[in-house]
Amino acid sequence: MSDEIGLILCPEARYNRSPIVLVENKLGVESWCVKFLLPYVHNKLLLYRQRKQWLDREALVDITCTLLLLNSDFTTAWNVRKELLQCGALNPERDLYLGKLALTKFPKSPETWIHRRWVLQQVLRECSPPSLDRKEQADSDLRDSAEKTRLSERLHRVLHDEMKVCADAAGRYPSNYNAWSHRIWVLQNMAQGNLKVLHDELSSMREWVSMHVSDHSGFHYRQFLLKALVRELSQSLHHHHAPWPSPGTSSPCSPSPDPQPAHHQANREATAAAPCPSPATPEDQSSVPAMPQLFHQEMELCTDLIQSFPGHETLWCHRRHVFYLWHHWRRDHNHHDGQGCGSESPQLNHTDAGLSSHPHTASPRGVGLDRVESRNGQAQEGQNAMEVDGVGIPDPCDTKRLKRGPPDPCPPALPSEHGFVASVLDGCLSPEQGCFALAYRKWLDSVIGQ
Repeated sequence: MSDEIGLILCPEARYNRSPIVLVENKLGVESWCVKFLLPYVHNKLLLYRQRKQWLDREALVDITCTLLLLNSDFTTAWNVRKELLQCGALNPERDLYLGKLALTKFPKSPETWIHRRWVLQQVLRECSPPSLDRKEQADSDLRDSAEKTRLSERLHRVLHDEMKVCADAAGRYPSNYNAWSHRIWVLQNMAQGNLKVLHDELSSMREWVSMHVSDHSGFHYRQFLLKALVRELSQSLHHHHAPWPSPGTSSPCSPSPDPQPAHHQANREATAAAPCPSPATPEDQSSVPAMPQLFHQEMELCTDLIQSFPGHETLWCHRRHVFYLWHHWRRDHNHHDGQGCGSESPQLNHTDAGLSSHPHTASPRGVGLDRVESRNGQAQEGQNAMEVDGVGIPDPCDTKRLKRGPPDPCPPALPSEHGFVASVLDGCLSPEQGCFALAYRKWLDSVIGQ
């Protein structure tokens, strides 16, 4: 099967042969024939819509296929294919394949993405189990397991293909907003609440954004993944003990789940009956990093990209968004801890002692550093008290600490961000990089520091 279509520049026919060329699954059309072929199929379809010429279903499939491969934004052709799908003359997977082929030539075609979402809604409807009464439900118990497995595998296959189509279209056209918006829609409707799918998407996107540091749409998609993971992890935090408490808290309590947006609620109601592809098991959920570690990894990625590719505003905007999301999650988490656990957690603002120090000397650990140093000081006093004649008695806790390995990385904090900005300004050779760093520091003081 062909996986790409394109035009071969050929102003006129030099040889008496077919203008269609197929080389290793690559379909090429000589440009001289377009001026004859496109008006022909266009008039054929219009005569059919005006009921002046009768065409059977197979002819309609062929005409619309040819027309859309030459002009993918012809809405009438997509509407005819919708009718063919509804009457059963066309398979949804076959129609999705045509859209995939058209997007290789027109990767930003809005009509193609709109039609693709309509077809996916039909697939979700077909995969939704029918509503049965109790007697019918009892009779279908034996068939449910195999049917659910088949439907789940189908949805998983469609979801995997959609991710590949979106990634291919995003690579063909920079800042392809239509492709990234479609990718978000697919996850919202076909993988709602699936932690494994969301985390796999976030991991797979790491290499892509590292190679497209100016593609704002790609980073916006990554921000959507972070928001979705934060929402799902916040809702399930009371079921799984967080291995890494947020800074400034003594013992984590489960935060209140974030309210669902209206459009998310509508999408969930529309696809509640559809089986979720590759549901996340407890092992899959445990493989997703804890919230602070998730934000630490994202900030580390921002740091590496900003230092490796100076002068790109998209990277600074992404860092601002990530830190803002982390700041609000920690504030809500600490507020819930103060209400549920009966202890007040200190809020990070511009009056804190950790922020009054110089950025180079401020600790990246933020508010929780004093408590860590206090505990370390108590342990040091206990160790000194056990020394006799200058010989220290081995502490069994030391062995346990050695077995734990290196400490967990620190989550983002306002002092560490000021230190990062200062380091960028010290070694800045690009005027654009300096302007972005100063703007980021001003945003930290005016928005986060208040």
